[in-house]
Amino acid sequence: MMDVMTNSIFIIAHAPLASALRQCVLHVFPDDVSAVVAFDVQPDSPPEVTLTEAAQALNHLAAAPTLVLADLFGATPCNVAQKLVAGRSATLIAGVNLPMLLRAVSYRRESLDTMAARAMAGGTQGVMQVAVSVPQNQAKEINDQIEYHHHQ
Repeated sequence: MMDVMTNSIFIIAHAPLASALRQCVLHVFPDDVSAVVAFDVQPDSPPEVTLTEAAQALNHLAAAPTLVLADLFGATPCNVAQKLVAGRSATLIAGVNLPMLLRAVSYRRESLDTMAARAMAGGTQGVMQVAVSVPQNQAKEINDQIEYHHHQ
């Protein structure tokens, strides 16, 4: 079996989201500190300055294939990222969230295409409506109150 090079992850998002997501990942995967780089796009930075600074940040990663995760399609971070990935061994995904990022880190040793597919699956599977249930003690109290009012 051929050994696959470990992929890197580059997060680019509106400040302070990229750094915050990176900190969350490092909380769970502290050994991956050098493989996950974050770049926060500042609100008052012109796009050309953002592009230059983001390129410098991306160059801190090894020549490994890179999964680039942007926060919002069509916004400055994603637009800059589209220019960054041109000519690189990189895949760009917009709509980054924490489940996506955790899944990406978990599969860094897979091919870049597999890692990207697993990241997108993790991102969508991590979004769900959560049912809120009433704890049993509260439910009994509510029922007791209803019964009490019926006896009046």
